[in-house]
Amino acid sequence: MPKRYLAANLLALTLTGCAVGPDYRAPDTALAPFHAAPSVAARDAKRAAPLDRWWAGFSDPTLDQLIDRALTQNLDLAAAFARVRQARAQAGAADAQLLPTVDLSAQDARQRQSLNSQTGAIASHLPGYSRYQSDETLGVGASWEIDLAGGLRRGAEAAGAEVQAAEAAHLGVRVTVAAEVADAYLRLRGDQARLAVTRDQIETDRHLLELVRLRFEHEVASDREVAQAEALLAQARSAVQPLEIDREAQLNRLDVLLGIQPGTMSAELDVATAIPAVPAVPANSPAGDLLRRRPDVIAAERTLAAANARIGVAVSDYYPKVSLSGLLGFESLSSGQLLKNASFQPQAAAGLRWRLFDFGKVDAEVDQAKGAEAEALAQYRLSVLRAAEDVENAFTTLVQTETHGQELTREVAALTRARDASQAAYERGVIPLTDVLDADRQLLTAQDALAQTRADAARAAVGSYRALGGGWTV
Repeated sequence: MPKRYLAANLLALTLTGCAVGPDYRAPDTALAPFHAAPSVAARDAKRAAPLDRWWAGFSDPTLDQLIDRALTQNLDLAAAFARVRQARAQAGAADAQLLPTVDLSAQDARQRQSLNSQTGAIASHLPGYSRYQSDETLGVGASWEIDLAGGLRRGAEAAGAEVQAAEAAHLGVRVTVAAEVADAYLRLRGDQARLAVTRDQIETDRHLLELVRLRFEHEVASDREVAQAEALLAQARSAVQPLEIDREAQLNRLDVLLGIQPGTMSAELDVATAIPAVPAVPANSPAGDLLRRRPDVIAAERTLAAANARIGVAVSDYYPKVSLSGLLGFESLSSGQLLKNASFQPQAAAGLRWRLFDFGKVDAEVDQAKGAEAEALAQYRLSVLRAAEDVENAFTTLVQTETHGQELTREVAALTRARDASQAAYERGVIPLTDVLDADRQLLTAQDALAQTRADAARAAVGSYRALGGGWTV
């Protein structure tokens, strides 16, 4: 900035009270209606629960209790709130820099003068000299940097925006924790449902094996048929262990989300219950609401506002810094004379600091601040696009998973009839055992897929709520 303009600009700033640097204007971000929203709105589901407490839409008291506990006990939330406290403290310090600093100082110094020192050697010959000396001071001082260019105000503005970004990040953790608890819970219920299907199939295959062995004893079935029935039973039993592993993992995941030691909730949640029905999702809300609800988008926008204010902080170094300081105090060599008028010692000072020649350092700092603002703007726009992407993907996943579940329901019904007919035909000796085994295997696969898809559909609804930024009060 040319130096000849500084005096005029400084005078204008002083008169108007403005701050240097660009004033912040929020980016104009418009979103078109979500492409997948109509298909979600057309779903046959009950009325959607409020986004603030979307988990109530599942009508599962256990899920409600788990999420409520997690929102009070989760350690990630505690850490995020601690970061908010740090940001608030930094903002308080930035605000305090706009105000004078007042200090109280007091000192009582005592010494025994050396007679061999330069001062002692001379003063010892004076009448009334005493080697024991004291110096007492008492005073109140104040200092104040006059924010002529508004750099301190811009710094406070940036710190305030960073507090809001930290608060939004805290809300983002809240949304994540609620969604993670629901996801772990639904995966657990899905594993329990799949285990129930597998155990039913094991019992069916065991009865089939007994039938084949009985036919073998009466020389109606062959040894190969017995081996095939044994293999089918072993195949059903082998599906239990992976499901048990995932079931245990989801229980441990819930414990960590609740801030307790893994293994604590195992007994409480080990009793299997049905997978909750998938609730409605508020797909008809305007796309622009996403910018108000998504904590990551809010945090990115507030970070952009802070970066914009930091430009003003850097630009303010083009202008002189003026400071005032004063001291009202007393100083005396005798404590009895400290508060007398003769000991009164006021001081006043005015300071000026101006970076006239720094070989382009201020220019570099301003360019760096502008670069940081450009990066924050790009990050904000990217966060908006990713938020829209999350919503579109979540909506599509929800609709397609439910459709897949409907097809699997019809498939399971047909395969159940086919398996029952095959077993009856085998008992009459009409068809070979291989037909029964094949029908049984297909039914097990379809039943397992249906149980998993029901859990996946409920988890897709959770993903939709999460993508919409649900889980906190706007």
